[in-house]
Formats: sequence, structure tokens, C-alpha cells
Amino acid sequence: MRRRAYISVFDKDDIVDFAKELIKNKFEIVSTGGTYDLLKKNGILATEVSEVTGFPEMLSGKVKSLHPAIFGGILADVTKSTEVSEIQKLNICPFDMVVVNLYPFEKIAQQTDNVDELIKNIDIGGVALLRAGAKNYKNVTVICDKSDYNRAINANESLRQEFALKTFELTSNYDSIIYSKLSEQFNSVGQEYIYPCSTYRFKKVQDLRYGENPHQKAGLYEFCQGGLGNPPYHSPLTIHYSLLWGKELSYNNILDMTAATNIVSEFYDVPAVAIVKHLAPCGVALGKNILEAYQKAFDCDPISAFGGIVAFSQEINEEVAKLLNSVFLEVIIAPSYTEKALEILKSKKNIRLIKLGTSLEQYKQVSNEEIKITPFGVLIQEADKKELDKDTFKVVTKVKPTTEQIEDAIFAWKVCKHAKSNAIVIAKNFKTLAIGQGQTNRVCTMEWALDYACDKSKDAVAASDGFFPAIDNIQAAVQGRIGLIIQPGGSIKDNDVIAEADKYGIAMITTGIRHFKH
Repeated sequence: MRRRAYISVFDKDDIVDFAKELIKNKFEIVSTGGTYDLLKKNGILATEVSEVTGFPEMLSGKVKSLHPAIFGGILADVTKSTEVSEIQKLNICPFDMVVVNLYPFEKIAQQTDNVDELIKNIDIGGVALLRAGAKNYKNVTVICDKSDYNRAINANESLRQEFALKTFELTSNYDSIIYSKLSEQFNSVGQEYIYPCSTYRFKKVQDLRYGENPHQKAGLYEFCQGGLGNPPYHSPLTIHYSLLWGKELSYNNILDMTAATNIVSEFYDVPAVAIVKHLAPCGVALGKNILEAYQKAFDCDPISAFGGIVAFSQEINEEVAKLLNSVFLEVIIAPSYTEKALEILKSKKNIRLIKLGTSLEQYKQVSNEEIKITPFGVLIQEADKKELDKDTFKVVTKVKPTTEQIEDAIFAWKVCKHAKSNAIVIAKNFKTLAIGQGQTNRVCTMEWALDYACDKSKDAVAASDGFFPAIDNIQAAVQGRIGLIIQPGGSIKDNDVIAEADKYGIAMITTGIRHFKH
């Protein structure tokens, strides 16, 4: 039984040899323009597309394949008798293979800004042929990359799936390049973007050992302006929010809102408040109600809270609004506000009130990857969503913590995850007493946090985002009369650290989970 291939390629390298292999494997070839001429010149029997469509090429070759006789043959599902019958009535033969590569728009875009020349090199029919073949991958092998010629002739469904994905990636990237280049040119002559967005695509250079932490997969990528990149980004769920009052949000506002909401989403099912300043948490607390949670969070660091961003896990009521109005704040974000609370808060012109329409439980699932663009390449890693694991959560000291201390330790651990490394969080009664962060030396962070907490640190818990490399952190904790330490463990000096904690009667939990945040 003879099979049928459609071939139309701009890059003609290797196409003659591939066509010869197709003929050996009993393929009939339909071809166009320069490709047809090349095959004919090399003695390869092919049918010109105009013989199939009954129409000559038009508009200097811009229209030649866009015809039901071609696309009906590519898109027909030959496993469905109704579709087979339909194309047979129209004397349309199905295609088994589509081999197309596109006009080199990217190359032309690097050479010229002339819009007419750019438009001339936008491939229309080729993209349509590739997408049609990829859509019908169960029946059609679609080849957009000449490096796949040697694998294509007897491709099974799994390989056809691979080729289809590669094709969709190519056509998507092709359109992105066209959009980016034309938007630059149209904007340069005073026209506004129709769709004002930037498009980025990345090609993987290598896998990295891990991301910021061992449980986060990560890779190094480079900018991909065309070809067959490997885009890692998975579209997130849509976050719904609305600005109820105030000026439009700034770049920094959005970053701080994200940081604050990330923290309260850890405690989505209880009254929780997080106050953030310059991406750094400065007060986090849980309460019996949202009023108590805010009072406790604000009390942690009232000075830093000035001009801060506050996120709430529950509705803001009149009592909370009155307290919020007593201090200058940049942004407040909450799931809802009572009418009276909104009336009170709107009395301040410079505050921004945000209503989060997405539940905090769903919010936790939104960000799957984190992307950082550096001069050395694009770093992409999984978001740090690691939860405490009962199999690695261990009390390692002779002194055992109380139930209340364990609950505070879990609270402090979740907050510590969102503080800049090196991070130490001192907490008690579901309230941060001090959040040490950003120091290049862990013991300095511990000492700063204990100094800030002062006498309040007695019997409190201390959470560390990384392991203790030496006993000096324990000695500092002793001076602050800390009751329990929670830390990842994993240092070569773990035994010394645990022994030092036992020596001074400090309970210790190791989690087996690091939470560095750079």
C-alpha cells in the first residue's frame, strides 16, 4: 500500500536524500515551488501541488497549499469511516506525512528593520500545514526539523506525539518572534501596541543539581529567539483581585503584596496576618480572631510596619479598620471587607485596598516555578512548596518539647521559609517576636533576633532556615533562654550541636528540610 507525503521546505539541506528514502518506502510525494523543482532535478518523482488542487500558485507563491484538497487530506481521521467517506466523495486522498520548514523570519529580523521585508518573510501556508499535521498526529507524521528525517519514515504513535509537540512549540515560538519584532517596529513609528506584552522563551542549557533547596528541581536556560526551545513554564491558575481604593499599584507594591500573601496562605484556615516591608516579613501572627492576629503581628515590629503591606487571611471588620487607620500603610490585602471597614479605610487617600478574589487555599497552588534572569543565564526552579514531613520531623534531644512548643515551632518554621537567608524566627504563642534575616552569618542573625526579642525570648522557639554549622548558635540561644529550636539538621556537626542543646536543656527538632531564600 502506497503512502503519501507533502513536502515543502525553505531549508532544502538533506531533503533530496530524505525524499529518495520515502520513494524506497513506497511514498508518493506532493510538493511545491522550489522544493518540487529540486526534487525533479534530482530525478525524484513528485506531483506538483497545482495538479492536486486544480489551481495554479497565486500572488507570487503566497497561495498554493491553502486548499481543501490538501488540508482535507492532512486533517482527515482515517479511523473514522464518515470522514473517509467524505474525502473519497471529493476525490481527496489522505496524507500520511507532512514535511515543512518555515521562512526564516528570525534570521531576517536580525538583519533588517524594514517592515515590508519582515512581512514578506512571514510564513502562512507552512505554519498552517504544520499545525494541521500536528493536530492529526494519530494519523499523520509531521516533520518540522530536518534532524528528524532519519526517524520519521516508520514513526509509531509515541514518536508522532513527540513530533507534534515539537511542531506546536515551533509554531508558537515563530508567532512570538513575529509579534515581538513587529511590535518594536510599529511602536517605533508612534503606534501603540495592540497587545502590550513581552514574550520570553527559554531553551534549557542544563539541569542543575537542585534549586535554592535540595527539594526544588532547577535548570539553567538561555533566551530562545527561535528554533526548538524547551519552555519550562506552566501557566498558573488565574489570581482574581481588585483594587477597591487608592492609586494604581506600583512594581514594589505588587512584589510586597505577593510576599505578604504567600505568608498568610500558609495559614489559610485560621485568622492570620502578615506585615511585610521591602519583601521582608516584619510581623506575623495567628489569633483567636482577625483583630487579635493583627494586634499581635503589629506588636512584633511597629516601627518597620510603618509604610508596610499587610495581608489578612479573613475579612477586615470595623474594629480592625480603626487600628489600620492609626498608622500609615501602603497596601492592605484581604479576602473581603465589611462596608463599615471600607468606609473607615477610604478616609485615607494614600492607602491601597485590595480584595483578593481567589481563596488562599487555591492561591497556594498558583506559582509552580520561579524565574530569575541573570547575565549568566535564566534560572528556573520549582517553587518552594515543601511541607513538613512526619518521617523527617524528629525530636533529637533528650529534652522533649511541650505540645504548645511544637505548635509554635511549626508556626515559626512556616514563617522562616519566607524570610531571607540566613533566617532565624523567634516566636511564642503564634506570634513572631523577632525575624532575623539577610545576614551572611547565621550566628549574627541569631544574636540579632534574640537581642530584638529581649526578655520575651524566654521559653520561646527559634526556627532556622538552614542547619547549624557549629555550637555557637546554641550558645547564643542559651543566652536568650530559648526553650526549643527547630532546624533542618544535616550538618557534619549535628552530634555536637545536639549535645550542646542537651547540655543546656534546650529541646530540638530537626525537619530534614532546608528553606533557603535568596
